[in-house]
Amino acid sequence: MKTRPSFSEFRQMATRGNLIPVYESSLADIETPVSAYLKIRDKSFSYLLESAEGGERWGRYSFIGYCPHVIVLAKGRDVEIREGDKATIFRDVENPLFVLRDLSRRFTPVTPEDLAPFQGGLVGYFNFDLIRKWENLPGFIPENKDVPECIFAACRHLIIFDHFKHRMTLAAFAHLENANDLEAAYLQTCRELADMKAELEEPLPAYSAKSDFSLSELESNFKKEDFEDAVRKAKDYIVAGDIIQVVLSQRFSAEISGEDFLLYRNLRSVNPSPYMFYLNFGDIKLIGASPEILVRLTDGMIELRPIAGTRPRGKTREQDQALERELMSDPKERAEHIMLVDLGRNDVGKVAVAGSVTVPDLMVVERYSHVMHIVSSVEGRLKPEMDSFDLFMSA
Repeated sequence: MKTRPSFSEFRQMATRGNLIPVYESSLADIETPVSAYLKIRDKSFSYLLESAEGGERWGRYSFIGYCPHVIVLAKGRDVEIREGDKATIFRDVENPLFVLRDLSRRFTPVTPEDLAPFQGGLVGYFNFDLIRKWENLPGFIPENKDVPECIFAACRHLIIFDHFKHRMTLAAFAHLENANDLEAAYLQTCRELADMKAELEEPLPAYSAKSDFSLSELESNFKKEDFEDAVRKAKDYIVAGDIIQVVLSQRFSAEISGEDFLLYRNLRSVNPSPYMFYLNFGDIKLIGASPEILVRLTDGMIELRPIAGTRPRGKTREQDQALERELMSDPKERAEHIMLVDLGRNDVGKVAVAGSVTVPDLMVVERYSHVMHIVSSVEGRLKPEMDSFDLFMSA
């Protein structure tokens, strides 16, 4: 495996930014994303991101990140930034996104063209009620005050699986924000890359083949009669013209015992999806599989993909096509989807250049492993004075 870039190339790249990957690629016909993650998963603040296209074949890339150089946690009006052994706490913060924005502006990544489109960055979560930081909504008491409203980590080490080329790339990132000696920074990053290789050469942990997990019975935070009452109230609001659409949701919880990563492995097996994730943030772990994005920004272009309208997959091709026809002719499903498209156009329009908002795909059926959905695409060009954080708050 050849280490790239060379020091002379590294020195030249340092004139363009302060976050530079040092990386090597090799065949990936033995190692898999799951086996690689099992070898590093004991490190806190790590993640595995995977994708299955249409729920029927694996997407091109899988990503594993670990060893964060910066961690951001927000709880209440406090935001904590951890960098190595140093922790800085900001008090009485109006909106934690402003802290994340300022942090992201400190780093200028240099992105080699031969690496995957995703080359690290801040990975984490926002909880639903973070919207109250910038939208005036009725009062609400969170059920779990111990869980941060957001956690993000920017990792020094990244493993990239290219399933199309059957290649695995190991990348360690040099952070030059306060580096005075480029050669020392380069050599240190090369040593980190060597450590990554050594970790992956280790055998799989013995427990990985024997682990198990179990879940207790699911419990809702909504009593049935209270949920039915909420439905009646929502219908009254619709008739009165106060709202046009509402999502009445309930949270289900259960106790888990045993190996939580096995839960993710089972999920990716029974429900392969375009966006699958396992985030290990110490005591907090996020596991999920979703067919949709909230919003995407690429080279100034916004993409939002409303998904609404669902049918199960048929057991035969004929049954599958019949279910598609039923879905596309259902007035309720069509009306719900059009409302989401209108909401999407409104969200994009708030931050897009006037006249740039388009709907290139309207009501297309996409198939996944167990269901089919009606999907549209809303696009627009971001205003020059706006950034990804403005877009997120708009969406």
